[in-house]
Formats: sequence, structure tokens, C-alpha cells
Amino acid sequence: MKRIKLCFILVLTLVLAFVFVGCTGSNEGYDDTFATAQELIELAKTNTKTSSATVDSSNKGTPNFTVPAGGYDGSAVEITFYHTMGSNLSDVLNLYIEEFNKIYPNITIKSEQVGGYDDVRNQISTEIMVGEQPNIAYCYPDHVALYNLAGAVAHLDNLINSTESDGNGGQLGLTAEQKADFIEGYYNEGMQFGDGLMYTMPFSKSTEVLYYNKTFFTEHNISVPDHWFSIDENDTTSMEAVCKKIKEIEPTCVPLGYDSEANWFITMCEQLGSDYTSAGSDHYLFNNKYNKGFVEIFRDWYQNGLLTTQTLYGAYTSGLFVNRDPEKANSYMSIGSSAGATHQRPAKEDDVYPFEVGIASIPQMNANNPKVISQGPSVCIFKKGNPQEVIASWLFVKFLTTSVEFQAEFSMASGYVPVLKSVATNPVYKKFLDNADGYEYIAALSAKVCLEQESAYYTSPAFNGSSKARDQVGTLISKVLAGDAGSDLNAFINKAFADAIYECKYN
Repeated sequence: MKRIKLCFILVLTLVLAFVFVGCTGSNEGYDDTFATAQELIELAKTNTKTSSATVDSSNKGTPNFTVPAGGYDGSAVEITFYHTMGSNLSDVLNLYIEEFNKIYPNITIKSEQVGGYDDVRNQISTEIMVGEQPNIAYCYPDHVALYNLAGAVAHLDNLINSTESDGNGGQLGLTAEQKADFIEGYYNEGMQFGDGLMYTMPFSKSTEVLYYNKTFFTEHNISVPDHWFSIDENDTTSMEAVCKKIKEIEPTCVPLGYDSEANWFITMCEQLGSDYTSAGSDHYLFNNKYNKGFVEIFRDWYQNGLLTTQTLYGAYTSGLFVNRDPEKANSYMSIGSSAGATHQRPAKEDDVYPFEVGIASIPQMNANNPKVISQGPSVCIFKKGNPQEVIASWLFVKFLTTSVEFQAEFSMASGYVPVLKSVATNPVYKKFLDNADGYEYIAALSAKVCLEQESAYYTSPAFNGSSKARDQVGTLISKVLAGDAGSDLNAFINKAFADAIYECKYN
């Protein structure tokens, strides 16, 4: 009897141990080593992945929407468009709806502002279940991946390539010139779903840029950082060297604020060429020596007071950058959204801006293969029983995304970047860019920087769960930078990565 009890206890212990391991992050199967800064620099030199959201079409699927013969037949249809625009942007949109209706009087556009981006996603997710989704919606790639679980999004390939009638004397699809006019990285975002098919069209975009106190940099002869890690002790243009120099000049400051931890992690993966995620069966690939290497280095920077992030600071780091209160901490660099440039400008003092803001591209790992993130809304079209609704939806999307005038006006009103290259030469928009400065016209300066790096934009693979990966790597950065590592830093970082992978796969 005692032997039976003993065996039972041993079995129970093993079971509990198995359950415990299964319910917590495990680093089994992953590389426990950490890349050095020099190894990261060498890896980036070998990164040949192009920046403009390269699309793998080797496994291209079959579009789920077929254009009927004759194209648009002039049917009277009502199209519902869900978006997040406030009154100032809706005013621009409504003007162009009027212009669209001069061409297509039988297509009624019902424009609906539905809270924020997540509100749009949540409402559509509910409506899809009863077949009451809108015709067109603002979207991000992970939203589309969610909608695709119900097969609700219409593929745009046959519409884009259609030579059928648009009902106005032209072709339904895009001309070769129209396709070539899109900024490549923005356009290719619509094909990042693993099957090479087109799910979205770019509407307006933003990225991350480096804001810096140009007045301070000039006064102290500081170079604008253009890469992350110092090559040697004489390197003065790395972010590492610049942060240390600023800290020497003003020990109480935090030299750099980075708003998005997730963007930082993902961008480093892109710049290095290290694995992050895949649209394939094994989605979560970010637990590797190279990613652990840069996170470990950034922890050291944080621990030495060289940087902070939005989560760790508790607010957008633009608050640090524009702060003029000597009793509070401040920064001299901020990496944040290009669309938020006016928030990176300090308030006037006696009707004068206290310093000039400079804007530059974010630091790179390989200057010959730059990578900056593509953000901002795209639009998707939903499948409907009436194919003329889908065609009418496409005509409206095509009108907005290929109209130089609309893209110019919407960009100037929103702070987002137009998705067409030719907008830069539009007379009104060109005048807007020509006025760019680090004071009153900072939004124009931001847009100008964004347009100058058009070949550098990237997007990540989109799949159901891609947003979970994004959330987890953002949390991982915060946890590692500020967490108590105890006596074994490597074990602490290994566990943070393992936990993030576990959360992505099982929660």
C-alpha cells in the first residue's frame, strides 16, 4: 500500500511539473546566446531584404471577386464607408464625395465616423457575423486578418487589373501610370497576408521620425545620429555616442524618448534582417540571439539614464522633448509619429518658439538598406451579394487613392503623408513643402522628410495574431529595460522572450 501511495505521489509530482512548465514561458529550443553590438553591425551588412515591403508571390492565390462583363453598369447603389475622421478631415472628404458624385451620380456614399481604429474593427467584427458589414472601411493589416477569418474581404486584384468599363469612358482598373505613382512600400502593404493577393489600398500614411532640438545640437556641435551603435571610440554620429555626449552636458536630462516600444523592436528586426514573425505556419520567430542582443544593449542604455519610452515615462515622450520647466526632466531627442509633428514643437514664450526643432530619419543599422515603418490607415472593400456594390466601392476607393488633389489636401489637413509620388509636385502641396521649417511649418518639414525616404518603408506580415506579437514585443522591451534582473541578467532576458512567445501562442 505504501508503495502504491509512493508511486502515486511520484506520478502526481511529474504531472504537476509538466503542467507548470506548460503554463509558463520556456526557452527550450531557442538560442540562449546574445549577439554583441559588433555581431549586430555585421548581421545588418548582410541584410539584403528590400525595404519596400517586398511581396512573395510564389504562392499566389486566386482572387475571390470576379469582375462581371461590362464593369460598372450605372446601377444606383449606396456605399457605406466606416472611418475615424474628425470634422476637419470629414470636411475634406465630403468635398471630394461631391466631386465623385459629379462623375457617378447613381453611387451614394454614406460616410460614417466610428470612433477610433479599434472601434471600427470591433463594430465590423460584430456586423460580419450577421452579414451587415459596411462596403468600405479604414483598416490596419491585423484588422483585415481578423475579417479574413470570415472570408469577408474582397480581393482587389481583378478590380485593379480590369480593363472593363468604369462607366465614365475609361477602364475600371488602374493604368500602368497610376500603379507606378504609388509609393511602393505603401502599395505593397496590401499584399502582406501570405497569399500574394491584394486586400487593401493605401489611403494616407505616416512613419516614425527623429525629432531633435536643433538649437541645442548646433550650440554644442552635436551631430544628428544616423546609426544606432558606435563603431569605435571616435564615432560621433551613433545614437549611443550622441546620447552619452548629451548626458555629459546635462546630467539630469534623459537624452532620448522613444514613443513606441513595439515599433522599436520590430524596426530593429527589419534593419538587422533578424526574424520577427512570418505569415507561414510558424508565426512567432522573434526569440533569437540577435533580438536578445539589441534588447540587452538598450537595457544598459536605459539603466544609465540615456533613454526612456512611452510606457516607462507614462506618457508620450514628446512631453519630455517640449518641456521647459527646469524642475522637471527633459529630453533633446524624441522618436515618434511623423503625423504628430506639431506635438513635438514647444509652446511659444513671449510669442517666440524657445528652440528650433530638427527632423531626420531614424537611425539605421545599414545605411545602404534603410528601413522605416509604414503606418496609417489603408482601406478594404467587403464582399457583397450584389457585385455592382463591390465595383462601386472600388470606384470610390480608386478615386480617393489616385486623386493627386485629394491626397494633397488630405495630407495638409491631417499631417499624414500622401500615398502618391506625384503629390510632391502638385503646386499647392509643393508650396506647402517649400515653407517647411522647424517652427510654424513643422508639419510640412515632417512630411518632407517622409517623402525623401519613400524607398525605405516596410510592413510586417499580417495574420490572425500579428497584433498579439506586436503587443508582446512592446511589453517585452518595457519589462527588460526596467525590470529587476536579479543576479542573472541573461536568464532574466531569456525568460522575458520565452514568456512573450508563450503569450503569443497560448493566450
